[in-house]
Amino acid sequence: MLKRCWFGIYVVLLPSLGWSNDFTTIQDNIKPGNIVIIGESHQKPESTQLFARLVDATLERHQCLTVGLEINRNQQPVIDSVIQGEAQVAEIKVPHAIDHPGLRKLIDYLVTLKSKFPCLRIEAIDADQDRDVNMANRLSEFSREKPILVLLGGLHTLKKVKWTVKSGEPFVAEILASHGYQVNSYPQNWQPERCKNGQGRSSRYVNADDPEALQILNESFMSLINAQRHRSTQDVVDGFLLWECDL
Repeated sequence: MLKRCWFGIYVVLLPSLGWSNDFTTIQDNIKPGNIVIIGESHQKPESTQLFARLVDATLERHQCLTVGLEINRNQQPVIDSVIQGEAQVAEIKVPHAIDHPGLRKLIDYLVTLKSKFPCLRIEAIDADQDRDVNMANRLSEFSREKPILVLLGGLHTLKKVKWTVKSGEPFVAEILASHGYQVNSYPQNWQPERCKNGQGRSSRYVNADDPEALQILNESFMSLINAQRHRSTQDVVDGFLLWECDL
């Protein structure tokens, strides 16, 4: 079970999140030599809270970690200034579609952790053009002697896509996997999109070989792009993090 002692800024938020022991599968793969990509639907507060827990658990195990965020690389000097105490998190420019209070809190929390774990790296990996290629290239530059954990939009986690259009191009995970990197992908999925007023959410892990995983892959991911439905999740994702409304 994950510790909560480090989560000063999340102390009010975290108790509302369900956390299954099945998540040890993900934790075990966040290790040196691996690139673990957590997918998200942007602007979901549960996503950054869960990601923060994974960061915390990894640092407890390994003391070192490289965190990659879907923020333009030109913001790295600002992030570094925040780490040095010379700038505020609010000064970091984040695309509107991605930006939300939870992400800002996550960055602030990572900066706090950096003072306790000097081996933690906080890296902006995105770019204005050829985003998937550039993000994959940036991730390939990081040392694999320490774990690499990345938070990206869900589609970037797909390691195989059967495009129905010639313009279709591989996403970050597929690019890395095709170059021989060990990539573990865990997209998050929200079902339904919104809960009733007052309802919280709990997370559930769905392993890739579970029949439910194939349904999620095709109905919640392939349906968003010009791609064929998959007959198997093999070599596409390693599992799903499913967020469901509390009963």
